[in-house]
Amino acid sequence: MARFLDIHPVDPQPRLVAQVVEALRDDALIAYPTDSGYALGCRLGNRDGKDRILRIRDLDDKHHFTLMCADFSQLGQFVHVSNHAFRAVRSATPGPYTFILPATREVPKQLMHPKKKTVGVRIPEHVVVGALLAELGEPMLTSSLILPGETEPRTIGWEVKEDLDAVVDIVIEAGETPAVPTTVVDWSEDVPEVVRHGAGDPGRFEA
Repeated sequence: MARFLDIHPVDPQPRLVAQVVEALRDDALIAYPTDSGYALGCRLGNRDGKDRILRIRDLDDKHHFTLMCADFSQLGQFVHVSNHAFRAVRSATPGPYTFILPATREVPKQLMHPKKKTVGVRIPEHVVVGALLAELGEPMLTSSLILPGETEPRTIGWEVKEDLDAVVDIVIEAGETPAVPTTVVDWSEDVPEVVRHGAGDPGRFEA
């Protein structure tokens, strides 16, 4: 049975944030709200957590995982950002964008796209997620909580608890959560390609 934690959306309780981070370090899988719906998350080295995400979402091992980063400097440790992309990516973060970029050696091989050697990265504009990442001190492996047969991420904590009670370890509630997923921009080549239209304005990355 998953623990249900109600964390204040503006002033997160340090005690509860610390509990979540301790669980993540012990290889827990969490369901948590972001600025673009709920997501599933675990620490980078948690292989079982990665496999659990794939099972919950009914995805294969070619799925592009995302690293949820605290800030731009942390993002830059895990992906190569070309001079051409630097200003545009930085100006769009934090916010509801996911960028697919070439991974650095800091990214475990099993998290990269098997052929392209890329990984998704994003910096959310969400107080609770920011607090979790600051306490954790590293990115969190994450994937939007879009269940099989559904097209939008979940938005209501107690519904997530009901449906995923047996397959996640913690469900976080933190106020209102938008239903629109991130806009995904593939910048693994010289020119950005918007591969999913979502909450972030795609126009800034389209010719």
